[in-house]
Formats: sequence, C-alpha cells, structure tokens
Amino acid sequence: MGIRPALLFDLDGTLINSAADLTTAVNCLRHDDGLAPLPVAEVAGMVGDGVRILVSRALPRECQRPDSVGRFLAYYQQHLCDQTLPYPGVPELLREFRSHAKAVVTNKPLALTHEILARLGLSDAFLCVVGGDSYAEKNPHPLPVLKSLEIMRCPPRDAVMIGDHHTDLDAGREAGCRTCFCNWGLGNRGEAIPCWEVSDAGQLAKLLRDLRF
Repeated sequence: MGIRPALLFDLDGTLINSAADLTTAVNCLRHDDGLAPLPVAEVAGMVGDGVRILVSRALPRECQRPDSVGRFLAYYQQHLCDQTLPYPGVPELLREFRSHAKAVVTNKPLALTHEILARLGLSDAFLCVVGGDSYAEKNPHPLPVLKSLEIMRCPPRDAVMIGDHHTDLDAGREAGCRTCFCNWGLGNRGEAIPCWEVSDAGQLAKLLRDLRF
C-alpha cells in the first residue's frame, strides 16, 4: 500500500490568490510618498521572499524608512481579505485529502497567515502552520519545513512540499522532501527542478490520489 505522504503547502500563489490585496497595501504605502500606484501583475512578481523584500521591491531606495514594513503590514491588515480567495478547487482538494497530515509553510507573517486561513474557512485542514517569522530562518532555508515535519512527526522522505515559487521548492528539496511546482501562482520556479509540475488543483488532486511512498 505504501505511506500516504504528508503535504506541505505554501500559501500565497498556491492555496490563495492574494495578489489584489497585497497590491492595495503596497499602493497605500506608495501613496504616503506620493508615488504612482503599481498594477497587480507587477506586485505579484514581487511576492514570495517575505515582507521585507516585498517592501524593498515596492519602494525606491530613497523612500525606504525604518517604519516602512510596519506601515505596510498595518495597511495589509486593513485589507487582508477584501479580494483574497482560495484558488479554484483548493477547498475541495483539502477536503478530499483530509486524512493526510497537512501543513502550511509560508514566508507570510504567522499571525496574518492564521487570520487569512480562519477567514477563508481553511484553518481546520492543517495540523501545522509555520510563518516567515516563526523561526530564525524562512524559505528557501529548509528550517521551517523541517520544523513543520517535526510537529507532524513525519520524516522528510515521506513528505511533499507544494508551492508556486522557487523558494518553496528549494526549501523542500534541501529538507529532503519531494517537491511539486504549482504553475498557476504568483511566483516562478527559477532554477529549481521539481519532482512534479501541475497546472491547477484538479491536476494536483489527480497526482496525489495515487501517490504512495
């Protein structure tokens, strides 16, 4: 029969489409300095490496101040789920694989991650949630993946890291997991070579149905 793998998911660009609300927060921040708003597609390309890097990409150097990250987070909190939704098929996938141990491993701050999952009715699907500020390192470092596997009592060889960005794939690989790239998301796979690539939640479900280690 084999072992049902543990499933580790990135959040933004994998489980949820948060690009519009992240863009709103970015543009509120830019408005403070009289800067023109950025389109959603441009901001989406800045996501995936944590809040500080997002802010550094969204503001010119001369506008970056010690409180920029804090102000961005305050704006984002105000608009957290204005337009953010799970990608099509994601809630159904999480229900179908409810018997699998599942975790969220994201570079988004932990408190915001919990709040989004709760508002979207996804919290109960996960045994473990790890944010970008949960530990001393974040993706692409393998530490968050390894810590989530410790909590789930699952060896890396029996887990799949699923994400839309090379940071997710690199973290999973370095932790000793197999990896799956979701090409519908906000990121890109860069130089990473995933074990699998899928184009929608339906394809991911089909892959996972027969996956045994």
